[in-house]
Amino acid sequence: MKIADYLLEKEEELGRGHYLRLRRVHLRNQYEDGTLSAPYFCELVDRPNHGTDAVVVGLWRRNPHSQTIEVLLRKGLRPALRFGRAAAHLAVPDPAPYLLLDEVVAGILEEEDRGIVGIRRRAVAEAWEEAGVRLQESDLEFLGQRTFPSPGMTPEAFFLVCAEVKQEPLPPTGDGSPMEQGALVRWLPLEQALLLCERGEIEDAKTELLLHRLQRRLQHAQQTIDGA
Repeated sequence: MKIADYLLEKEEELGRGHYLRLRRVHLRNQYEDGTLSAPYFCELVDRPNHGTDAVVVGLWRRNPHSQTIEVLLRKGLRPALRFGRAAAHLAVPDPAPYLLLDEVVAGILEEEDRGIVGIRRRAVAEAWEEAGVRLQESDLEFLGQRTFPSPGMTPEAFFLVCAEVKQEPLPPTGDGSPMEQGALVRWLPLEQALLLCERGEIEDAKTELLLHRLQRRLQHAQQTIDGA
């Protein structure tokens, strides 16, 4: 039968860290005819004291010599991969050390980051902190609609944006956290970065998605220019 809604019977807080909270919601499916399913529960992770969503920032430039499109990638610390991938629970053995991971710039939207203006403001701040790139809010372009990276576990959505970089980046300042120490920033041709995604050398899903959307956006812009 067609499901019309959820019926929330109760919810529990199972645990809370500094950033994350584990919740359990007890539900029934409500069908179109008003009947209910058997009870079941769903566990989810959220950030009760911080923003729910995040902004993902694709920084790109034209190589001044070849005019090749290049994208900025950042290798940063990801302890969750090192300490969360216990060998006993993996379907396929994974010997990777997972110290630094290639990603595009990204950051959590804080409570004060409201609306499109707030997303743009946070993207500007993250580009400066993580990549040493100075942007204006007007430099940013949205790459389609929001996307949910792991809807079976978290309500977090990603807003994907991009901006052309016209000045050489400065050394990133970071946000003062040890988590942002030792990060490495590099430029790669967009086509090469996409190839590394296909080979599994760039393993971050949001990075691959953003690079594909950026490629389509730039191709469309070029076709518009060529057809003008």
